Amino acid sequence: MGWGGVRVLRDRNAAYYLSGVVVSGFGSSAMFLAAGVWTKSLTGSDSLAALTTFCVWAPTLCGPLIGTVADRVRRRPLLIRVHLAMALALLPLLAVRSADRIWILFAVLLLYGVSSVLLDAVEAALVATAVPQELRGDFNGLRMTANEGMKLLAPLLGAGLFVRFGGPTVALLDAVTFAVAAAAFALLRVEEPATGPPPGERWTTQVVQGAGALRRHPLLWRLVLAGAATMGVAGLNGAAVYAVVDAGLHRPPAFAGVLYAVQGIGSVLSGLCAGALLRRMPDRVFAAAGILLFALGVALRALPSVPVALAASAMIGAGLPCVLIAAMTAVQREVPDALLGRAAATANTLLFAPNALTLAVGAGLVAVVDHRVLLPAAGALAAVAAVGCCLLTVRRRTPGNS
Repeated sequence: MGWGGVRVLRDRNAAYYLSGVVVSGFGSSAMFLAAGVWTKSLTGSDSLAALTTFCVWAPTLCGPLIGTVADRVRRRPLLIRVHLAMALALLPLLAVRSADRIWILFAVLLLYGVSSVLLDAVEAALVATAVPQELRGDFNGLRMTANEGMKLLAPLLGAGLFVRFGGPTVALLDAVTFAVAAAAFALLRVEEPATGPPPGERWTTQVVQGAGALRRHPLLWRLVLAGAATMGVAGLNGAAVYAVVDAGLHRPPAFAGVLYAVQGIGSVLSGLCAGALLRRMPDRVFAAAGILLFALGVALRALPSVPVALAASAMIGAGLPCVLIAAMTAVQREVPDALLGRAAATANTLLFAPNALTLAVGAGLVAVVDHRVLLPAAGALAAVAAVGCCLLTVRRRTPGNS
């Protein structure tokens, strides 16, 4: 019942899979930071620099449509080919050395976003085949830990490479990491059943089936909706961070980096513990506990104290991943393999789209609403989502209630 990370790393498929995710995530994290700085340095435009993030996130809104591809072909070859394709797609960025070629960067970033949505769907579906069920909670937790760890380390390298050698060098690094990840995924030993839609079935029908697999399952549907609500609150929290730093803590804007670093450390620790905790409690309870911790952290950020703000950031970082890990582990366990790719993509869209939308809404709210009012209210909304998870547990256990 202890920490299962060692067992994950001892499992051949899980170890190679995690290695590919870590390597690819390292290059991607470095590239995401460099893209904004690259755009700003060439154009001088803050708006265009912000647009780089939008290009990567926009395809998430089309997740159910893109994710359907993962259920139409064999997933391991698709995973390898998409990584190799992205390694090649990054090479045109070597020519971006002036503002008149910045369109190439935006085109590649949009393609990057599409590939990210597709890879998330493929990986979620293939994990159910490649990784034993008893290790999936640990694997998903370690994957979250790896992603958050890369967000702490890779941007520093990306920034250093950009300052010393320029954006093309960062793009080349990212291309190499995609190729190395493809090699790691090629070492997986997976027996995949023949896949593909029934003859004559429309693409739109397949897309709807993925959403239906979630909607018809009360546990999954409530869990994903709780995650969506939590990620929506995370967007409001993210939009208010500079108000917290400036008006609340009276620190320079750069102090936000300290808060994000502490939050990342909390996420790393949460991912390491996730597998063991999921074996000790139901998915819904684990998610609800994490959401409550996150909600408390968001509310505490309203207090004008640096130690409290640091503690709150750690709580936010530790609590937020819980519902994401619980939701994806449950999707991998409950959804039939033939629907898993599009169901996972639909879940990802429902989980992450609210974050992008509330970031925009929150940017407007912080201009007219004091963060000391906004953040406690946002924390209360997250607490409601946690209560929803708990009520689901009670209702599922009530005799005669299906």
